[in-house]
Amino acid sequence: MRTTPTRQALPSVRGGRRPLRWAVALAMPLALILATDATAQSGARPDGRGGQLGGDLGGDLRGDLAGNLRGDLRGDLGGNLRGNLQRTLDALVGEAGYPGMTLGVALPDGTTLGLAAGLADTASAEAMRPDHLMLQGSVGKTYFGAVALQLVHEGRLDLDSRLADHLGDLPWYHRVPNASDATLRQLMRHQSGIVRYEMNPRFMEDLTNDPYRSWTPEDRLAYLLDGEPPFPAGEGWDYSDTNYILLAMVVERITGTAAYDEIRRRILEPLGFERTVPSDQPDIPGLAQGYAGPGNPFGAFDATLVDGRLAFNPQFEWAGGGFASTAEDLARWVKDIHEGRAFDGSLLEQARTGVPAPLGPRGRYGLGVIMLELPAGTAWGHSGFMPGYRTESYYFPEHGFGLALQVNSSAPGALPRSPLAMLDDLAEVVKGHLPAGGASR
Repeated sequence: MRTTPTRQALPSVRGGRRPLRWAVALAMPLALILATDATAQSGARPDGRGGQLGGDLGGDLRGDLAGNLRGDLRGDLGGNLRGNLQRTLDALVGEAGYPGMTLGVALPDGTTLGLAAGLADTASAEAMRPDHLMLQGSVGKTYFGAVALQLVHEGRLDLDSRLADHLGDLPWYHRVPNASDATLRQLMRHQSGIVRYEMNPRFMEDLTNDPYRSWTPEDRLAYLLDGEPPFPAGEGWDYSDTNYILLAMVVERITGTAAYDEIRRRILEPLGFERTVPSDQPDIPGLAQGYAGPGNPFGAFDATLVDGRLAFNPQFEWAGGGFASTAEDLARWVKDIHEGRAFDGSLLEQARTGVPAPLGPRGRYGLGVIMLELPAGTAWGHSGFMPGYRTESYYFPEHGFGLALQVNSSAPGALPRSPLAMLDDLAEVVKGHLPAGGASR
């Protein structure tokens, strides 16, 4: 387990532990954890960028496949971007062994592309299509965070106010760890010391026994009340969906409306995200089949869809994620965030002022944003995990494009390439079609 001087070690959970690989997966966005774990034996890049993950990405890409992808494709700057990306995506599906993938690209000039490879359903051999939806997992935090930052710009929310100033009158609030000290900024940066409810074995057992249960915020928080925090508020880092559950509760108190309604009114409708929907029920039209693998702690299922319906209610995630989308919508969303269209651009510097976080090469976490230094360049965005689905969505500021990769498998440790490593491959292909200055060819 990685630790840093800011005491980032994960806390123990009362009531026992799940097997280590799933404890790790639940403790942080799974895609990044697997990417980091898979590179533990690799050396750093000669230029020092990226640490172990950078070394693995560089090593992977020096193989035979890399010679074709980064040499031939990047060298052909006059070639067709869509065609080169499609060939790259097809090759990655074959190499990495995922059932299927979708890729979204948002280019500097505003053009967006949606691509797909592999299968949406292995049993029926249904091909994956660009318009297939997948669960975003933790990437959904970015919508809730954007609404909070809009409220900051409107003067209705102070990030340095205490959580107790907003929720302290609730009868159970004093039982929340670090209840009297945690601030909203610490919630958004995962520095509150308020641990994840869904890592608690009692939650996992209850979800498995009643997979279609609907959860209130109080239901979720009940699993961590009276617990011992891993550190005083502001003095460590611990990834926790609970932080964004509490943030959404504050947003709803301020606005007087449901957080999903605010996101729809403030973000989805004005920005035109027609293929982004709340994952607040088991019936999500257009969702690709997902595969959770053996030992799935969310229930005794591998395939996530049964007769077109999820085998569990994804509503348990709420503000910890809470959305499904196409990769094309998601690529445009991450570009909108970091180009100042999701909330007032004057707040971008605050949003990207982060703290060290063990989420990837030179990882830092800001206000709902992961910041990494990948071999392809600086990347700002988020990763996500839900049973059967993994997502990487990043903006590359040096080149002005957004990329989102979604895969329909979350089986831990079973596949050789992480989605983050594959996203880096694809970013190199896009870079090969951009002249200096960023406009696409």
